Amino acid sequence: MFSKTALITVALALLASATPIVQERGTSIPLVKRGSLTRPNGTFDGEKAIAARVKLQSKYARNMLKLERNLGTEKFKELYPNFDLTKIKKRAGVSLKDQDDDLEWTGSLTIGTPAQSFTVDFDTGSSDLWVPSSSCRGCSRHNTYNPSRSSTSQSVRGTFEIGYQDGSSASGPIYSDTVTLGGVSVTGQRFSAVTSESQQFSQDPEDGLLGLGLTALSELNSDPFFVTAVKQNKVDEGVFAFKLAESGSELYIGGTNSRLYSGSIEYHSVTTDKGYWQIGGASAQLNGRTVASGLETIIDSGTTLMAAEESVVEQFYGNIRGSGYDSYYGYYTFPCNSVPEVSFNWGGKTWAISADDFNLGETEEGTCAGALVAADLQMPNNVWLLGDTFMKNVYTAFSVDDNAVGFAALA
Repeated sequence: MFSKTALITVALALLASATPIVQERGTSIPLVKRGSLTRPNGTFDGEKAIAARVKLQSKYARNMLKLERNLGTEKFKELYPNFDLTKIKKRAGVSLKDQDDDLEWTGSLTIGTPAQSFTVDFDTGSSDLWVPSSSCRGCSRHNTYNPSRSSTSQSVRGTFEIGYQDGSSASGPIYSDTVTLGGVSVTGQRFSAVTSESQQFSQDPEDGLLGLGLTALSELNSDPFFVTAVKQNKVDEGVFAFKLAESGSELYIGGTNSRLYSGSIEYHSVTTDKGYWQIGGASAQLNGRTVASGLETIIDSGTTLMAAEESVVEQFYGNIRGSGYDSYYGYYTFPCNSVPEVSFNWGGKTWAISADDFNLGETEEGTCAGALVAADLQMPNNVWLLGDTFMKNVYTAFSVDDNAVGFAALA
């Protein structure tokens, strides 16, 4: 799920106008996006889209393995009595070629004393930090972490490993050190400095990944960066927020940036203790009509698309006149001259997805691909994954303090 490169500078967010200057409580980290599933000429980039869908599905399969390990087999079986973990484990050996990078937003952080700088993806759908090690073979394109050059580095027993169904993988030892993001520094943060990267990861322009999910999803079985920041009282508010766009994208930590949204933030409580930013009571609307209700929705900045189980997605597109299925690329389609109006509601405001975001481009003359895809998420049929396709249309806040996710209209 890696893409984009960026050199990011961090500044305090100030609101300058004719009225007195208002200083926000948190810190702004500009983000940069690279790539798209739509080519510049408006056509659908099918090979790239295949890679995005495969990584989406494999990411959530691996998350189920993390939950089983962190919660314990007995608790996991209690929560998922009908779930067959061997189904995932058997899939782990399937190798698919990644035709292109996934689409993510990147920014910078530092690790160690003195600071060593890295460009990373920010992912609310996972919970670990990892970067390449100075002893990594094949990582020469990336900035690397050298523990011997940090006076605050400590080795931690164990190893870290992450892998996907497309064959991409990374592994290495575990450390704890000082990690700084946007001026917020935490001490003793666990992370991995990987010594082995598959070709897919080694060719990515960013160095690694910072997971912003909750603790239960951690492969390292430890608190992720922002949870650590809250526990160490390093932020004024236990909230971080995203604006994702073609330009002006930002991760804001320690609060919300009121310059980037209008009105109030509509918060909804997290409905699970499994580490996801998952909120319930949602309904999906198509051209102003509710077509699915009682939904549990995972809000994931590390995934480009939206996804649900096959039967649910098939039913959704069945409500669109002229829709079809492209079996080669694995995407549902609709007539390009009538892009459906798709929106979501959690009992408050209705949040619409723009036609440009839902339409991934023309697959053939007059036929376009949709950004809601079928994927085996290994979850109940009422669970939908809402990635950047949705998040680009709202200001999204994640509250560790209140265990909630909130949306506001973009300014």
